[in-house]
Amino acid sequence: MSMYKYVRDIWKKPSESMGELWKSRLIRWRKEGSTVRIPRPTRIDRARSLGYKAKQGFIVVRQKVLRGGHQKPFIKKGRRPKRQNRRLNLSKNYQQIAEERANRKYPNCEVLNSYWVAEDGMHYWYEVILVDTSHPAIRADKDISWICEKKGRVFRGKTSAGRKGRGLLHKGKGTEKLRPARKP
Repeated sequence: MSMYKYVRDIWKKPSESMGELWKSRLIRWRKEGSTVRIPRPTRIDRARSLGYKAKQGFIVVRQKVLRGGHQKPFIKKGRRPKRQNRRLNLSKNYQQIAEERANRKYPNCEVLNSYWVAEDGMHYWYEVILVDTSHPAIRADKDISWICEKKGRVFRGKTSAGRKGRGLLHKGKGTEKLRPARKP
């Protein structure tokens, strides 16, 4: 087996297989800010499978997202009770929200992909792979230079988390549609 296979096995049940390292890591991450640039991926196997390369122009960011129900701000003016609904049902998943926030923090980069790293009762942590589209090493690389063509990939739902939220990763069988009908 390759090294990546062993790393993948550890990440199947990280709290059991990592033990004290997992706990100390979560304690440290809770104290950090929402968006933290890191020198190398925490899950090298997952990052490599999603297109990460250890070369100039690739940036890895750990993004923290608050869990739980989303609510609109409290309305301070008069409304009848029927119109005071504050609960929101978002069509986006937490991973897509994390990618968008990371891209807003680094506007000169494009999101290549992201993956789950950790979660606790309050937060999700995702690592987002960003690519600097103006870097000469990226423009010269024929495997990744396609990302330089258009801007705002994450906001158009083109990453795998965005495609999942849009219903495009569902594989239909036979004559079923690839994308299920959206209800209004």
